Amino acid sequence: MAYSVGMVNLGCPKNQVDGEIIMASLRDAGFELKDDAALADVALVNTCGFIQDAKQESIDEILELAKLKQEGRIRAIVVTGCLAERYRDEVLKELPEVDAVVGIGGNGDLAQTVARVLQGERCGLFPPKEALPLCGGRVLTTPSYFAYLKIAEGCDNRCSYCAIPGIRGKYRSRPLQSILEEAKELVDGGAKELILVAQDTTRYGIDLYQKLMLPELLRKLSALDGLRWIRLLYCYPDTLTDELLDTIAAEPKVVKYIDLPLQHCNERILGAMNRRGPRGKQALLALIRRVRERVPGVVLRTTLIAGFPGETEEEFTELAEFVKEARFERLGCFAYSQEEDTPAASLPGQLDGEVKRRRAEIIMEQQFPVMEEYEERQVGKTLQVLTEGFDRYAECFFGRSSADAPEIDGKVFFTTKGSKPHYGKFVKVRIQEAMEGDLIGEAVG
Repeated sequence: MAYSVGMVNLGCPKNQVDGEIIMASLRDAGFELKDDAALADVALVNTCGFIQDAKQESIDEILELAKLKQEGRIRAIVVTGCLAERYRDEVLKELPEVDAVVGIGGNGDLAQTVARVLQGERCGLFPPKEALPLCGGRVLTTPSYFAYLKIAEGCDNRCSYCAIPGIRGKYRSRPLQSILEEAKELVDGGAKELILVAQDTTRYGIDLYQKLMLPELLRKLSALDGLRWIRLLYCYPDTLTDELLDTIAAEPKVVKYIDLPLQHCNERILGAMNRRGPRGKQALLALIRRVRERVPGVVLRTTLIAGFPGETEEEFTELAEFVKEARFERLGCFAYSQEEDTPAASLPGQLDGEVKRRRAEIIMEQQFPVMEEYEERQVGKTLQVLTEGFDRYAECFFGRSSADAPEIDGKVFFTTKGSKPHYGKFVKVRIQEAMEGDLIGEAVG
């Protein structure tokens, strides 16, 4: 009888792709896959270790599974992902319920590791980060109609607050042909939307081809039959070239949606963050104007950090004013997380946790009216919507427009008078109302 394995995937879509590759390798090694880790012989936790909240979520998940192990409902627990890579021996020492801790470089050998723990071994495995498989078969955890496509791994940006370079290693792009082959497989399998991810998507190709290759990749992906939407996440301002913007504008399949994490606007703070690209409120506002001029109708998403070490009231006020003036269609603001082994963790002027949280809340409070105004401007328009499901309480279907990334942004809820749309199909929806970040309308045509 084949032993079974179930995975808990935590963290970002990049980690999710790693988990999908792991599950395919386990399946190919003869293990039975379970959708629920609590029902498997071996529970595999693909952790996040980026900031404190994510680390705590990972630990809590492991402890919940430990209770099941104690009750005899599962046989073993294996931990991989960013938390395992970052804390290694600490996980083995502090969590005796865990049978194996595997760094990201060991993902390709997880089938052997699972076999070892089933024989009663307890182990830690930490090969070089560069051994992490960047491609391979995948067991998709997304609905069939969209998939994440990882185009690179690691990061060379060295932002002072970020632990990712230490966890994931140097930036390394996948060969363009490898990405195109995987994209075709995903589209042939039913994916209508591909979402390009990396720690820094805009730097794609610089290491392999000595030039920025994202525009070329977008053009080649756009030639795939059956693909409707290509979405970009995790773009960086220093490599947002005119060629890239013009490609986004010119290619119909590339949705006019750019995820552009800026983190702050104050020149001194951005310097302390070691952020590349434009620094200062006016320079960033000029960048935003350039993006909107070159990509008409673009939806801009950004993320900001409030409460960075030494952030004064004046610098925070400047950030708040920037949010009002920039008028991002989508925005998230997070309280600074002091992460050990990062340069920012030892900076003077570390702020009280409540101060940081309140500042982040203020930014979001200011952003809500901006987002509401954007949603109100959609009323009366007819949008292409990718159908995702049926809400039995509201008795209507729901989906996403090109302005909405999955799991991040809002939904479009709609009723139909004719035939019912299938999940993963595109329908035209006339928007009748905006409500708390979501749109409401009726399918037409």
